[in-house]
Amino acid sequence: MNTAPNARSFQPTKALLCLGAATLFWFLNALNKPGYTLNVEYPVRFVYDDSLFIPTLPLPHTVRVNVSSDGWGLLRHSWLPFRIEPVDYIVADPMRATLINTSSLTAALSEQVKKLHINYVVADTLAMSFDRHMTKTVRLVVDSLHINLAPRYMVSSFINLTPRTIQVDGPAKLVRGLPDTLWVKIPRKRIADNYDEEVPLNQLRHPLLRTSADRVAVSFEVGELLSPLPQK
Repeated sequence: MNTAPNARSFQPTKALLCLGAATLFWFLNALNKPGYTLNVEYPVRFVYDDSLFIPTLPLPHTVRVNVSSDGWGLLRHSWLPFRIEPVDYIVADPMRATLINTSSLTAALSEQVKKLHINYVVADTLAMSFDRHMTKTVRLVVDSLHINLAPRYMVSSFINLTPRTIQVDGPAKLVRGLPDTLWVKIPRKRIADNYDEEVPLNQLRHPLLRTSADRVAVSFEVGELLSPLPQK
């Protein structure tokens, strides 16, 4: 039995193209509608006098903000989240600041972000703490009484130390607790030859402290005793 010449067979490729075009049209039309909301990460810059004050808690680089807009606005922001200038949050009185004021931050965001409506700042970690900046000079002294020498050896020269003082910078409460003199311990054991090494200053390692040097150069000569020391 012959098939009629004008009968049309089902063509899946054309059907898929039509379905794809309809889906794309629906998607583009949906993006034009307002009322979409989204939580986005927005960069923030804290403005304060960093020559006088120092944060004792890490300040966030971004804040989570709930925004609303049409689909296009949110889509652009989700694709290019950090190609925007950070909003400035002014810390007027750092010594009394304990929390980020979400109302002030929302107002600052609304002033800067014109294409999105800022609904509110999502309260994640909004604690903040500052202390006054302080610098202290600490004297360095080699702990010569506890240099570990090999038997029958002794230090036979002046002990050279470079630098002899360091500047320590950080929060006042932390810097005030530092000693005026820091004893530098020689880590090597059973020394039997001239010593010339850099010694790390591990006593001052702290995430909130900055030092003018984190190592100190120590050198001295060592000699062997030809006869035992007289017994006392």
